[in-house]
Amino acid sequence: MDAAANSYRRFLDGDESAFEEIMRELFGGLVFFINGFVHDPHAAEDIAIDAFSDLVVHRHRYNFRVSLKTYLYMVGRSRALDYLRRRKLLRFTELSEAHGLADDSAALEELALANDRQRRVNAALAHLPQDMAAAVRLVYFEEMTYAEAARVMGKKSKQVDNLLYRAKRELQSILGEEGMELL
Repeated sequence: MDAAANSYRRFLDGDESAFEEIMRELFGGLVFFINGFVHDPHAAEDIAIDAFSDLVVHRHRYNFRVSLKTYLYMVGRSRALDYLRRRKLLRFTELSEAHGLADDSAALEELALANDRQRRVNAALAHLPQDMAAAVRLVYFEEMTYAEAARVMGKKSKQVDNLLYRAKRELQSILGEEGMELL
């Protein structure tokens, strides 16, 4: 069992500080993952907070069959896709038309991607289809197994393997040979 699941068990037994441990361990990665879907750092944080609140409000939903990290990423992905569906119903102003507004995604990138290596990889991931980029983030950045990533993405392990294979080939063409050492 993973450390986060142990902390969650302690939380269920009444140890409030255990939930803070879970937040410290998993929140940043979950926000980064969700931002890959919604491309809005503030919305990604809100969605991640909603995913964590699900653990508090609906304590019975997490059944310890998968790691807590996998469960949270599944909830986060689901809520991110719901957010995108709702967002299509609303009308937004194009960023090029909104004069004087700051680019919030640059601020999140600076926080989440502290060094040049991570910035280059993130930029290359933006050129990949969403499923490929999500598979790369889950397996390489969040260190999930193929089976865990498959659960989060709603796919089979072999599909994740195929996505990663194609993603590596695409990234090689984007980053070049020396860029592949970044992964």
